Amino acid sequence: MEIGQFFWEPLRYPFMVRALLASILVGVLCPVVGSYMVLKGLSFFGDALAHAILPGVVLAFLLGWPMAAGALVAALVAAFLIGFISQRSSLQEDTAIGVVFAGAFALGIALLSTLNNYTVDLAHILFGDVLGVSAQDLWVICGLGVVVLSVIVALYKELLVLTFDPMLALVLRLPATALRYLLLGMVALTVVMSLQTVGIALVLAMLVTPAAAARIVTRRLPAMMALAAGIGVFANVTGLYLSYYWNIASGPTMVLVATALFGLIFLFAPRQGLLWRKVAAAG
Repeated sequence: MEIGQFFWEPLRYPFMVRALLASILVGVLCPVVGSYMVLKGLSFFGDALAHAILPGVVLAFLLGWPMAAGALVAALVAAFLIGFISQRSSLQEDTAIGVVFAGAFALGIALLSTLNNYTVDLAHILFGDVLGVSAQDLWVICGLGVVVLSVIVALYKELLVLTFDPMLALVLRLPATALRYLLLGMVALTVVMSLQTVGIALVLAMLVTPAAAARIVTRRLPAMMALAAGIGVFANVTGLYLSYYWNIASGPTMVLVATALFGLIFLFAPRQGLLWRKVAAAG
């Protein structure tokens, strides 16, 4: 098969075009937001939030509402509760995350068990269905993406200070608490935006893995975001094409490609890769 035919063959189908656009949008936004998560150590929060939206998704399904609407409400409520409990008690943030995560996920599973087609719906929610992305889903993904990226651009300096030096944020009298809630809200929006593409179980990988790979080779936040977005887009597009030709699930394939890229960078990145440093030390 010629290279051109390889790339254009899947795009004969409208659902593949929509899947490709969704994969690119998610591939850009998740790593950009994930950069803040990696730098601030919020990976556990992202995983908890992804699972905490399950009751909102199931309720939306039961009531006949758009899945994204239920997911958005549940994500924002979970983010607020985690921030509220950690700020208003002596508990550490990871403890608050664990409490909200476990309770919300259990509620979601309990609601999900009331559905007749329990197994099918669980697989769809957990692992996504990028090939089922509709035109309406694309508009939702694009709209949420524009909102999140606009906030990042508008408040870049403030979020930068909060990420690297929270004490300086207090000295500069920045609204640190409000900015923190805003960052948690952006993570929530990003999780919702990625739900259709990779599902609840895999969204953490799209948030963290490209950003972690970029962190190995970059030290400045703008460069880290740009490289992470490039890795995310490459992983999603490559995973989508591989899933088409190999007839395997799209979401897991995207995550596996991203993980493979992380492994290559971890081992072979110039000056920072594990094997590179060992060779340099031996020489």
